[in-house]
Amino acid sequence: MGKPKKSKRQKTMKQKQLQYQEDCYSKAPHSFVFNRGHVGKNILQLIKDLRHVMEPFTARNLKARKKNALKDFVNVAGVLNVTHFLMLSKTEIATNLRVVRIPRGPTMTFKIHNYCLCKDVISSLRKPNLEQKQFMYHPLLVMNNFGGDEMHTKLLSSMFQNMFPSINVNRVNLNTIRRCVLLSYDAETKLIEFRHYNIKIVPVGMTRGVKKLIKSTVPDMSKFDDISEYIKQGGNLSESEAELDGPENEVVLPQSISSRGNIKSTKSAIRMTELGPRLTLQLVKIEDGLCDGSVMYHDFVKKTDEELKKQKKMRDNKRNLKELRKKIQNENVRKKEAAKEEHRQKSLAGMKKDQNANEDKEDMDDADYYRQEVGEDPEPDLFSRTSSKRRASESSGPPEKKKKIDSSGPPQKKKKVDQKTTGKTKTNKVTKSDKVTKSGDKMEKVKGKRGFNRKPKGKGKKLK
Repeated sequence: MGKPKKSKRQKTMKQKQLQYQEDCYSKAPHSFVFNRGHVGKNILQLIKDLRHVMEPFTARNLKARKKNALKDFVNVAGVLNVTHFLMLSKTEIATNLRVVRIPRGPTMTFKIHNYCLCKDVISSLRKPNLEQKQFMYHPLLVMNNFGGDEMHTKLLSSMFQNMFPSINVNRVNLNTIRRCVLLSYDAETKLIEFRHYNIKIVPVGMTRGVKKLIKSTVPDMSKFDDISEYIKQGGNLSESEAELDGPENEVVLPQSISSRGNIKSTKSAIRMTELGPRLTLQLVKIEDGLCDGSVMYHDFVKKTDEELKKQKKMRDNKRNLKELRKKIQNENVRKKEAAKEEHRQKSLAGMKKDQNANEDKEDMDDADYYRQEVGEDPEPDLFSRTSSKRRASESSGPPEKKKKIDSSGPPQKKKKVDQKTTGKTKTNKVTKSDKVTKSGDKMEKVKGKRGFNRKPKGKGKKLK
């Protein structure tokens, strides 16, 4: 039996669901993480780790070449719904991270004081969580101490919030929250701590033995006579394997979660395991625009109003000069196109003029041409023959196609003239069937391919 056909309502609901998912995906902020210039192996590995953090709304296999300019990435960003660039560069002084909002800025430049790769963080853990399904959902953003009244603090907070998709608390599905990104700002040192964690929900109010039983792997109970012994002894676990849960990490679940033991309206504990990478960032400056605007904030350099006005005037002059060059370039292109079109029209007119002159020469009579060139009338018998031939050729029309000769029939011989007769010509068509042998009998036609027929031993007599 074949599969039952879906009803019209089921198809409509599926189509609406797919459309809703596509809309949500296109509205979510996407990002590019790449390097600018030569950075080294460690920074390239850090770029891969940051891409894991930004998944699934990032280009995982993006390759940045030396010849790629920033405008190349900007041109592609609009098609792929990319909203942010994370660019890492390395100088002799430090390693920098620039976070850019596409397409009109602002641009924030951070100095990376310290960083630790994912492989180093995982190697230091006793029980790392490396489940790949957790990267199918975007991380939850948690920000700490970003509530200052300063302008740069507000810009920082809005930039980081817009880098990750927003969450509706009333409609969120807790099964999709698997990871967490923590950003903590220290107002005294002006440093930002970046951390990346895995979130796990476990039930509480159970003994360690029962927790061991509800796991997917069945424990070894061959040493016990009864299951009660296993539960009373705590599942034969060591103290180092126990997790310290308390009121600070215990919550009442508003939804049921797919993991075992986590039921709605029951108490569960939230446990976090670090995934990496770790970053210690310091905000250096904020620029208005895409890496080339005016400096809105700088942590090290403080400029007076006169210097700011002078810098703005210089930037305006540079922008005006660029626009003037672009205008001149467009004008030159337009002139070249106009000259090219004029030359084309002249060439077509000359070709047409030459064609008309040739036609006039062909239409001109030979006698008129002779009269025009020599200045005298030609003799009457000079062009009579050629003119009659030309008229005949002109009146005859297009040449007829040659008729194909039927090669299937027997070949025919040409006409022969009997000089002994009264001058009349005799034509006799001689075929293979009319040929006679010396004995006087006609030769029989042998079937076969053309050119391979058997010839008689003696020469046939020709008919007169």
